[in-house]
Amino acid sequence: MELSTLVPLTTGVTLLTCVLAVLGLHAYSTGRAQRAALVDRLTRTGQVASGRRRRFRTLDRRLRRTKPGRRLELRLAATGLDVTPGEFFVCMLAAVAALWLIGQAALAPFFGPLAGLLGIWAALQFLSWQRQKRIEKFINQLPELARILANATQAGLALRTAVGMAAEELEAPAGEELGKVAHQLALGASMDDALGELADRLPSRELVVLVTTLVLSHRAGGQVVSALRNLTETLEERKETRREVRTQLSQVNMTSYAVPVLGVGALFLMNGVKDGALERMTGSPIGQGAVLVAFALYAVGFVLIRRLSRIDV
Repeated sequence: MELSTLVPLTTGVTLLTCVLAVLGLHAYSTGRAQRAALVDRLTRTGQVASGRRRRFRTLDRRLRRTKPGRRLELRLAATGLDVTPGEFFVCMLAAVAALWLIGQAALAPFFGPLAGLLGIWAALQFLSWQRQKRIEKFINQLPELARILANATQAGLALRTAVGMAAEELEAPAGEELGKVAHQLALGASMDDALGELADRLPSRELVVLVTTLVLSHRAGGQVVSALRNLTETLEERKETRREVRTQLSQVNMTSYAVPVLGVGALFLMNGVKDGALERMTGSPIGQGAVLVAFALYAVGFVLIRRLSRIDV
């Protein structure tokens, strides 16, 4: 190949490469801008739906990209709280910092990190408590839910329509959760997947029984009405049994919380009787080890009391 032919060919290939690079960069920047606009539009939609402006949106987006952030988002969704992962994370950090300073100032510098860890544990326990509270409330609504579904299917309505009607008639949390199921069904999700996600968000034996009954009846085309009628009576009986068990175990549950509270109260009492006693005690490795062992024993006592008083109905 002559030099006169090679030079134009090289120039043409170089120009073509530059054009393709510019087009690729333009497509990338356009897609990135569209994605940012979509995220911002969805965020504004969530703000309008909830009636308030979301805070810490940048931190929230970064948290959602991580695995712990997505897990935290699922836990928050199960609690029904109108809080984003970013907002919860900032509130948790503020609580940890406040408890750290309080523990360090009121007791001794050694108790600052322990109080901070206690703040993290308390925040996670708060989520678990809210989730369990929502599950209990949802379980109490299951007999009425089964009754509505039975009446709707007996009237000749399809199960998808019956779920949407139950979402409109029931209060939260059952109405909200069934609204999510109806929305998924409207978007083309199968009945099995939509109800399975509902059982994953609010795990309970009663809900698993209801979901299994609906899924099997929907697959096999069996007698949904008679199955739901029988399930309604069973759920009513289980509801009363759970209420009686909860009443009987209320004193034991209060004892489990009173044990660690008494331990922390003893520390304040000790420091109040003799000012600076805890600081001198935790000034040596032996004292610090004794405090850690004491806290570990209180934690073991709390867990054992909770486990021994747990009765699965």
